[in-house]
Amino acid sequence: MTQAEWRRAERQAKIAARLATSADERAEIAARVAAGLDALIDFSAKPTISLYWPFRGELDLRRWMADAHGRGAIIALPLVVAKARPLAFRRWFPGCAMTRGIWNIPIPENGPEITPNVIIAPLVGYDEHNYRLGYGGGFFDRTIAGIAGTRLVIGVGHPSAKTDGFVPHEHDIPMDVILVGGAPVYAAERGAQ
Repeated sequence: MTQAEWRRAERQAKIAARLATSADERAEIAARVAAGLDALIDFSAKPTISLYWPFRGELDLRRWMADAHGRGAIIALPLVVAKARPLAFRRWFPGCAMTRGIWNIPIPENGPEITPNVIIAPLVGYDEHNYRLGYGGGFFDRTIAGIAGTRLVIGVGHPSAKTDGFVPHEHDIPMDVILVGGAPVYAAERGAQ
């Protein structure tokens, strides 16, 4: 099996596993991840945090997103600009006008692009070195590589997202921290380069 075939099969298996998880269990995992985010993020610094609108069984962190906004964080949602390009981010706040983006995912309808310094990326899978298996478009890796300066990259997902056999591409970038409902896993602890 080639690495591309392995990635396709692993994506299908991981997405199927999280979709098979009950709504109650997903909510419980999301609550634990939200508590982990509270412990990791310094709200006194008024961070600009990128999140995501949940899709295909991803953890629903929208309640946490609204709470983070209420605590002074600037919230950004990602926009797909074009294939093989980094994501752009547009400011979100409760009640802002929304429209449908790629894959019919809601995005803020208008407003200027902003650059986050905390990136919360949904995981399809992850490995022992905190590399993220996404949907295959490379959007988050290109985005992370293009953001200069200090930033914190947090991968969030289901406990079933852990995988073995992952061979990172040259452009893959490990997450600084992985949160899948338990204690955070830091890249340095796992030997990521």
